Amino acid sequence: MLAVVLGGGAGTRLFPLTHQRSKPAVPLGGKYRLVDIPISNCINSDVTQIFVLTQYNSASLNRHISRTYRFSGFSDGFVEILAAEQTPDSPQWFQGTADAVRQVLPHIHDWGIDTLLILSGDHLYRMDYRKFLARHYETQADVTVSVVPFVREQAEEFGLLKADPTGHILEFREKPKGEALEEMRVDTTAFGLSPEEAARRPFLASMGIYVFNYERLRELLAANPTWLDFGREIIPAAIKDYNVQSYLFDDYWEDIGTISAFHSANLDMTSLLPQFNFFDTEAPIYTRPRYLPPSKVHHCEIVDSIIGDGSIINRARLVRSVVGLRARIEPGAHIENTYLMGADYYQSIEELRADAAAGLPLIGIGRDTVVRHAIVDKNARIGANVRLTNEAGVKHLDNEEAGYYIREGIIIVPKNATVKDGTVA
Repeated sequence: MLAVVLGGGAGTRLFPLTHQRSKPAVPLGGKYRLVDIPISNCINSDVTQIFVLTQYNSASLNRHISRTYRFSGFSDGFVEILAAEQTPDSPQWFQGTADAVRQVLPHIHDWGIDTLLILSGDHLYRMDYRKFLARHYETQADVTVSVVPFVREQAEEFGLLKADPTGHILEFREKPKGEALEEMRVDTTAFGLSPEEAARRPFLASMGIYVFNYERLRELLAANPTWLDFGREIIPAAIKDYNVQSYLFDDYWEDIGTISAFHSANLDMTSLLPQFNFFDTEAPIYTRPRYLPPSKVHHCEIVDSIIGDGSIINRARLVRSVVGLRARIEPGAHIENTYLMGADYYQSIEELRADAAAGLPLIGIGRDTVVRHAIVDKNARIGANVRLTNEAGVKHLDNEEAGYYIREGIIIVPKNATVKDGTVA
């Protein structure tokens, strides 16, 4: 078998974090990338032959994959990039999730597989895929879809599946509303939920990850070349003609699809008992080793926060914040409910002096600056006496000239942006 991680989406709802990178390459938790989650799940599940499909803004994702995942020469494991390519048979770029897999089938076919595990590159969860695969084989399924039980308020934002008590999928609807949503209710006690939980979470939402019998997948993709998406077209077609089964995943799962979801998922990691725990020795999350020095913290007040390697924090106050690699925070700064991604490099003494002489803020957070309820991307320069607090409660704003955006009430300073001294937002 092989695993394919879909990493080619534009991620427009995560703009401006996706302005210079693909969605799976967005930094997570201070030192990881989103794509590290499905790849680590694969490695921890003994699935070690992995292709990552890339297309949009893929340079940083390609670089991260090539630097991070190198298996022993005595292993047949690999994590390889399959970039979108134009061929005589496929002159267009990937048009959707199913079309992406359709276009790379010639590369997959060379491996002579009978099972293909298809994963998303932008979800936050920890799963043992061996249990997922066992369900697929036990039911002799052509397709198995992993599902999460949801409450009504969440369910209408996802594709929903209707299954019988054995888990056989009978129907699929994409983001149903009103009466159509009510028709998708399922007695989830048959899936192992208690009566109380089943009453609270009666909907089965597709996680967008699948196990396919390889030959059935080829048949489905060849049946209609205009079918471009798994959720909207391939899965409904499979339900009509094949044995399509469900696998219930009753644990933490977050689709990092919006700025607010991304922000809250990162800040939840600062909790005493986070919903997603990186401190799991049985199933660790892997990423690129950087060999940075320990962080240096001088006369600071730090409450419920995470601090990445190689940071220098001097006489600052941090509350419920995630600080990434090589972050520099100057005296008097106050950071609260913020994800500060850090920097890709350290500035040399000469560069620091040159920037100071030119009146340019240094990379990091300047003196006496307040940043609250925000996301600060890598290599951002935020000057002294800046207030990024959105006290006016603005929901949506583009202010590229001033160096920041607002999405869903959250201030975002993009990668490499500069916010001048004294700016108030």
